[in-house]
Amino acid sequence: MPAPDSGYIGRFAPTPSGHLHFGSLLAALASYLDARQHEGQWLLRIEDLDTPRNLPGADQHILHTLDALGLHWDGPVIWQSQRLEHYHAVLDDWLQRDLAFYCNCSRQDLKTFGGVYPGTCRQRQLPADPSHAIRVRVDERLITATDRLQAPLAICLSADPGDFVVRRRDGIIAYQLAVVVDDVMQGVTDIVRGADLLDSTPRQLWLYQLLSAPIPRYLHIPLMLQQDGDKLSKRLGSTPINSDQAPASLFHALQTLAQQPPTELANAPTNEQLDWAIANWQPQRLPAAPQFNEIYPSVS
Repeated sequence: MPAPDSGYIGRFAPTPSGHLHFGSLLAALASYLDARQHEGQWLLRIEDLDTPRNLPGADQHILHTLDALGLHWDGPVIWQSQRLEHYHAVLDDWLQRDLAFYCNCSRQDLKTFGGVYPGTCRQRQLPADPSHAIRVRVDERLITATDRLQAPLAICLSADPGDFVVRRRDGIIAYQLAVVVDDVMQGVTDIVRGADLLDSTPRQLWLYQLLSAPIPRYLHIPLMLQQDGDKLSKRLGSTPINSDQAPASLFHALQTLAQQPPTELANAPTNEQLDWAIANWQPQRLPAAPQFNEIYPSVS
């Protein structure tokens, strides 16, 4: 698919570990509005690599719900599970160039180090083994992640988290690697996502450097919390969006994103709400905080 004249390419990349819930809708809607206002493309990618957590049929429910909400994507949907050869090719290249190494440390081995990898296997030159993790080497450079909304985040990766995993010991490709490889492949220029992924950004910036790829612009929107303080998530069984109530859900999402939609849109069809929202999208209205003040009712 040719790049848009605006040069803007955004995306929404849900995991099919559950159905689309309100927190995911906020991320989807914000990324959609940002792309459409910039007259750019909005791509959809299903991040289904963590197979033990995938819920059968969740990917199709997500697609159906987005469609019912009027959030129509550009081009074909990509499933990460169909791109394994691309991730392995990157890993093989990094291993050959000594940018990554095999590691057989368990989580229990690393507990005494407070979650920071101490470099145990850095010089051990362990042989290739499907039961070994693969870690990417980091150095002492300060990585600074800038954001369109959140405060800059500066981290020295060697101090936290240290050399980090890009392929798990169970053979599953790690999120940090797959998301960067795919965003580079798809030419993504702008990433709008939840603030829970803000601390992942420095690691991903490091991988962009290793791939000699241009760095996208980031906008991390606040998270919606439940009454118990946990974020809305598929893992916690947050209530799925009911596609039969798409207009009401969309209007509530616009309100939560601080876009101040006019009350006469409350019962309007989704296409009318989206037309207004695209023309009036102002991400600077979002609170520059990692979470919304509004509390979503807990799921019983």
